[in-house]
Amino acid sequence: MSSGITTLRIIQRPGRRRMGIDETGYWVVVRMLFLIFSVTALSGLLAAGGSATVRMDSHGDAPHQAAPLPVPRSLLTAQATCDDFRPSAARAYAALVLRRVAIRGGGQLRTRDANGYRTVVGVLGAHAGPRCRPVLLHVQLPGPPNGRAGWIAARSVRVFPVVDRIVVDLSGRRLYAFRRGRLRLHTRVAVGAPRTPTPTGRFVVNERWVLHNPTGVFGVAALGISAHSNVLHNWLQRGPIGLHGTNEPWTIGRAASHGCIRLRNAQMRSLFRLAPAGTPVLIRR
Repeated sequence: MSSGITTLRIIQRPGRRRMGIDETGYWVVVRMLFLIFSVTALSGLLAAGGSATVRMDSHGDAPHQAAPLPVPRSLLTAQATCDDFRPSAARAYAALVLRRVAIRGGGQLRTRDANGYRTVVGVLGAHAGPRCRPVLLHVQLPGPPNGRAGWIAARSVRVFPVVDRIVVDLSGRRLYAFRRGRLRLHTRVAVGAPRTPTPTGRFVVNERWVLHNPTGVFGVAALGISAHSNVLHNWLQRGPIGLHGTNEPWTIGRAASHGCIRLRNAQMRSLFRLAPAGTPVLIRR
């Protein structure tokens, strides 16, 4: 794992009160009924194309619990240089939302997204005031439709630099990961099937998952990005897109997913280390 990143886990502690035989039997029945109801509801959700926990493709073992990883503290203390904050091949900027902030023209950014992550957006530019302090930031907005951007007050976010970048070539079915402009990873990937194509455009890594079940359909890890499917409008959270490992390595190099980018697990481990929160992701044909 990258240095400076912590793993969050939720541990539920059982109660200490002793129960009598009749009461114990009652709760056993209640738990069994609850389990049956939960499995039935989950099956219906997955059949409809949704996901109970992980935001990517719809599969039966999606509810395996993931470990969210926050932005490293070392990046949050970094100071951006006095420039216009526009991304380049060697460096980009991202912003961590510290408090709810209004978007000029309507809407707002919250501090956490639908999955409980701290909201991170890509920075496209800035209006600076005295001493080069940014007053307004032009940022990529999360949520569909893809490609939205807006202006927000800089005082409500923490800006930090990102030196990594991901490029996905859909026609060649290849992924390229760069650090400071140098190619660090080049690998074949699986992309969206013809009826559920991977959307193109400029996005940003906004969620990072370490899967508790490394042999599941999402493999060892997953990166959520700010892209959404252009065709799966009725899916949970409007069909979010991600990059993740797989337990179906034979699909690599094919157009086989619901829109997500699949990597072999070994390559996904490498990509995970190269993609902190805020990493720009360019998906092109």
